[in-house]
Amino acid sequence: MNNERKMHLNLFLSSMGHHEASWRYPDSPTDQLMNFSYYKDLVQKAEQAKMDSVFLADRTSLSPQSVKHGSSASFEPTTLLSALAVVTEKIGLIATVSTSFNEPYNIARRFASLDFLSNGRAGWNIITSGTDSEAQNFNLETIPDHAIRYKRAKEFLDVTIKLWDSWEDDAIVLNKKTGIFADSQKVHEINHKGEFFQIRGPLNIPRSPQKRPVLVQAGTSEDGKEFAAKYAEAIFTAQQTFIDARAFYLDVKERVIKHGRNPDQVKILPGICPIIGETEKEVKERENRLQELMNFEHSLIQLSNRVGIDLTSASLDEPLPALPDIDEIQGHKSRTQLIIELAQRENLTLRQLLIRLGGGRGHHTIVGTPQKIADELEYWFLNGAADGFNIMPQVMNPDFDRFINLVIPELQKRGLFRTEYTGNTLRDNYKLNKPENQFMTI
Repeated sequence: MNNERKMHLNLFLSSMGHHEASWRYPDSPTDQLMNFSYYKDLVQKAEQAKMDSVFLADRTSLSPQSVKHGSSASFEPTTLLSALAVVTEKIGLIATVSTSFNEPYNIARRFASLDFLSNGRAGWNIITSGTDSEAQNFNLETIPDHAIRYKRAKEFLDVTIKLWDSWEDDAIVLNKKTGIFADSQKVHEINHKGEFFQIRGPLNIPRSPQKRPVLVQAGTSEDGKEFAAKYAEAIFTAQQTFIDARAFYLDVKERVIKHGRNPDQVKILPGICPIIGETEKEVKERENRLQELMNFEHSLIQLSNRVGIDLTSASLDEPLPALPDIDEIQGHKSRTQLIIELAQRENLTLRQLLIRLGGGRGHHTIVGTPQKIADELEYWFLNGAADGFNIMPQVMNPDFDRFINLVIPELQKRGLFRTEYTGNTLRDNYKLNKPENQFMTI
């Protein structure tokens, strides 16, 4: 088929893979964990496959248990992506940075710098941190209330956008004869005074190639969906079923319209965790091998951190214990709700639930041949559940190679994915407009 609408494919870059036991898998090159060349090779492969972007998650805490049992070492995202900008040309570079423990001026400057260094390929995945362990690294004992975190995030982003807009596009003059570097009438103090921030501005870097980095969001709670509908240009989301994914897609697109925005300018990209093999038998053997490598003590700690409730004493062979009402959860509300619904819908024991979550923390797992993977992606894409996908290989080596060498050619053959880049920026890849400057003088 030759479908004019093309899906967007993003690589969710994880060191050894998204399965929690991926670092133990025989093919995983653990000696390359902090080697820049390893990440350079992965991202260059993604660019050769014409993927839209690569994305780095981030978390700012570490427990002794994670150090003992998990692959827990990682680069700071904007630092690694700045290095990767030098060795790539077309692929987008999206970094996760929390609004909970940063300041708008620093973040505005950091992402504007990345956008310049990459010639217009920067994106910011905007999150609010959700755990006490993170808060305790930033002079707090407990994480602030969920609603307060989103309220702060909204003001944080409003201020950051003002700072990016504080230089008009033609503010730089560079007139050597008159000695005028920039038109001071086109460089604006923002003089923001709000509940959380008081910032004069302007930013000390001009407006970047994309005018603003692409704004990405990953929360699916009510607060998260409203935040995304107002601001996000791409949404990384997690749904276990086509029905849930389609309901989320329709809900968010309707919210986008209510905010006066064009729904085509917001790309919804569910996370997909593939295990790919030439035959169903081979895939099943690899899936079983990963399950054998899981450490359930570590898995319980990970689940406890995710839902904000200590589950480490719960029986693995009983159902998931009753959790507080979702409104009482101060951690990651939407992911907690997804986990509860998964456990109840499939009547899983805690052990079975941990196995399901082990491959992608609640993202949809697809296990099968390249044709089967392509069939499911095509169905979601053509039937109103996705604009593309956030690809999360369970084992980076070999699942990522198999995805780009076997699944992407199948999608291209079906006319669903590009064979060449048609632009140079992340906005070009996602077919997003450049935003207007709110301070533009007439």
